[in-house]
Amino acid sequence: MDGRTFMRPYVSIDCMKTTCLVLVWVMLSGCAASRHRASALDIRSLDAAVQRLMAREKVQGLALAVIEGGKVVRVAAFGHRNVARGLPLTIDTVMYGASLTKAAFAYMLLQLVDEGRLDLDASVAALLPRPLPEYADYADLAGDDRWRALTPRVLLTHASGFANFRWLEPDKRLRIHFQPGSRYAYSGEGFYILQLILEQGLRLDVGREMQARVFDRFGMTNTSMSWRPDFAANLADGYGLDGSMEPHDERSSVSAAGSMDTTIADQARLWAGIVRGEGLSAGSRGALMAPHLPIASPHQFPTLAPGVDPGNAAIGLAAGLGVVTFRDTSGPAWFKGGHNDWTGNMVVCLEAGQRCLVMLANDVRAERLYPEIARLVLGKTRMPWAWEYDWLGRQ
Repeated sequence: MDGRTFMRPYVSIDCMKTTCLVLVWVMLSGCAASRHRASALDIRSLDAAVQRLMAREKVQGLALAVIEGGKVVRVAAFGHRNVARGLPLTIDTVMYGASLTKAAFAYMLLQLVDEGRLDLDASVAALLPRPLPEYADYADLAGDDRWRALTPRVLLTHASGFANFRWLEPDKRLRIHFQPGSRYAYSGEGFYILQLILEQGLRLDVGREMQARVFDRFGMTNTSMSWRPDFAANLADGYGLDGSMEPHDERSSVSAAGSMDTTIADQARLWAGIVRGEGLSAGSRGALMAPHLPIASPHQFPTLAPGVDPGNAAIGLAAGLGVVTFRDTSGPAWFKGGHNDWTGNMVVCLEAGQRCLVMLANDVRAERLYPEIARLVLGKTRMPWAWEYDWLGRQ
């Protein structure tokens, strides 16, 4: 699930020789700056600050990774994976990936685009062997031909018109709330249709494709789209807003919307590879983080709530393909969160210097710390924290 639980507010071609030389100088300067930032990162101070913040908000477990110049420079874990048993959280502890799964899945889809097997702008009607409403899970859409406007690009940019999940509807039925492609409204349902396209249209096993194309590519040995028995030996249980513990469940079904189990060490490898663009053409790497659809809503959740925030345009807030993009003072930037009642994950990446901060927590209260930790690692940015976490606007 990737909804939001309300939290109380907290303050807290040939070219001229000269031109070529200039380009080389710029690239070398950028690399040097990146190396300087990496070497200047005060690991001891960062670790101490993270532990201090965790104590302040009673966060039981948090793990992070820092990426500079497209390379992992720090991976760390703090606190516990199970408090009652005194089990520590480690960099190899298996945690929920939650909706970070969506970004990894989008990365895999773009490999299929590069191979000419998937057209981002083809209608679902052309990508499936049968009309969408003829599939049992989509019978609710019979009589509403707007489903034909659904394309992989529309679904990846959360512009399907669906609620986040159908079970959030008063009658638990799937419906289209607005013309697909016209606006952003976060929806896991859209990723279920993308998965259906791969399974029914391309006859692919999504779990196997993710394993071969993403997890194996980046050496993610402790990551899977479905439960593995060996995960049980080092598994993180979750903690809610009230501190109550929720055992980590065994997710047997593959879900493009959020079934990935993973570790911070593996996520560090993943996001370093993604920010470098490994496995994708330059065009697809650019498309992943390009601003495809402006986002006007004041907050990401509730997904269908009305309202417009004019401040979004100032930072170019927009939907990428499985991520959200914005214009930082340093240049293009993007992020992706993952959340349920016992999990808080966040990745923020700046294109300048290929810098990323990856944070996983088995305690949802850790989200309260993320803006502060991000400032410590990335410096002051234009990251729209109050859009991602609506409770930040109620201070």
